Parts: sequence; structure tokens; C-alpha cells
Amino acid sequence: MTIVPTGEALAAEVLGVDLRNLSDEEFTAVHRAWLDHLVLLFRGQHLTDADLIRFSRRFGDLDWAPVQETGRRFVEGHPEIYVVSNVVENGVPIGSLGAGEAVWHTDMSYLETPPKASILYALEVPAAGGNTYFCNMVQAYESLPDALKMQAAGLTVKHDATYNSGGYVRQGLTAVDDPVESPGVYHPLAPIHPETGRRVLYLGRRRNALISGLPLAESESLLDEIWSHATRPEWVWGHQWQVGDLVLWDNRSTMHRRDAFEPAFRRILHRTQIKGSQRPAA
Repeated sequence: MTIVPTGEALAAEVLGVDLRNLSDEEFTAVHRAWLDHLVLLFRGQHLTDADLIRFSRRFGDLDWAPVQETGRRFVEGHPEIYVVSNVVENGVPIGSLGAGEAVWHTDMSYLETPPKASILYALEVPAAGGNTYFCNMVQAYESLPDALKMQAAGLTVKHDATYNSGGYVRQGLTAVDDPVESPGVYHPLAPIHPETGRRVLYLGRRRNALISGLPLAESESLLDEIWSHATRPEWVWGHQWQVGDLVLWDNRSTMHRRDAFEPAFRRILHRTQIKGSQRPAA
């Protein structure tokens, strides 16, 4: 097994492993590389859904997939798998997010205890478009101006539950576009990573975010400043998908987004999420 950093702000490719047959020693090295590089890429994998779940469980207990926009919950027989796809069968989408852009976000940060990691495995991808980008929220925090860094470390921010990253209203909720009134939970804006001890920015998604204790206008201004800094190109690595790619990321220290792609082309990826063991802590 060889771990090759991308040379960008984050991420490494892991070569020479078959995730269906990963030894304990190899898994220990993968886990260490994941904490060090935040995102890992494994190409050329040949996984069944059961294989994907088995590998994912080595990192911890898994969340059940959230309800999709259509009301469907999961792949039959595999409640842990969430389908990211634009494919429509018999007039019904088989997955979520369609072919549009998915904005910068952290997966399911609106939960009291968000997932610590996400895994995405490519079954079908278009020849172009649908690239996924990740940003390093450790570097984003550490590079803040000193005054803003100190301010951020003492703040909490609301993570909106209304919309998913594709802009769709979540199942069972009503559209709300007032950050003061929107449902959600508050997390520290700059918590300490529970495994590495490093402080990170933890932003969730921009829409309907609100910093506790600040008037809306002041909250919006400060969040705009922090978001503009956190998503600068120097903190970002982009991935162009191939069939058989598996990408694992640390949900506590990254954000990600997706490009739109031509709706006529099929794209099917299966996602699992590893449960977090604690709330983000200041």
C-alpha cells in the first residue's frame, strides 16, 4: 500500500489496496492517513453494497440514510446507503440531488451529533461534469487574521435543517428563508477536532446560518467574511470521478461541493456515513 498526497491543500490517493480485503495493519494506516490528509481517494474498487457497508463499518457505527426528496429512504435491504443520482426510473428519481450544483456544505451538520465521516462510491459517472471539491477547514481556520480567529473561537452558529445541499426542502419541513426563524441546531463556529486536537472552522452551509447573540445584519456580515475566506482556492482540492472511485472524507474538518453536469448523462453514487460520537466541542 502506498499513500500519495495530492500536493494540494488536502487529500491523498491510496494505491495498492483492495477494500474488500483490507488487513488490520492496512486499515490502521488508512485511518492514520485519513486523519492526516482529511480526504482519501481509492481508485479501481469493485464493491458490492455489502462490501461498501463492511468497509464503512470499520470506522464506526453507520447512520441510516436520510429520506430523499422523493420520500424514498434507502436501497432495499441496505438502510445505510444513500443514493446520489440524477437517474429517473418509471418516472421516479432513484436518488437525490439531481444534476444540479451542490453548494459548499458539511453533511448533516444540522443534527445534534453530526456524522464524523462520509464515504462516496462511484457506480456510474458522466464523461464530464459532476466533479466534487473539498476544502481544508483546518487551514482555513489557522489562516484567519488573528483578531478574527480569536473571535470565531468564542462563537456558535446555527446549522439550518430546512434545505439540503442541492437546495431542496428536507422531507417533512416547510421552506423558511429567515435565518432567525429557520429550524436548526447551534454548534461552535471553531470547534476542536476530537481526534487530532486541532481547531477547525465548522460552517455547515451558508443558507439560513445565524451566529448566536448577534443581530442578523452583523451575523450576515461576519459569516460572509468567514465564508469568503474558508472557500478560497488555496484551501481546495477537486476530484474528477471515474467508475470504481471511493472517496472518504472527514466530515468534521472539511466542506465539499459538486459541479452541475448534463442531465442527459447518468450519474449514480452510493454514500454511507459514519456516526459521530460527540457534538462538536469548543
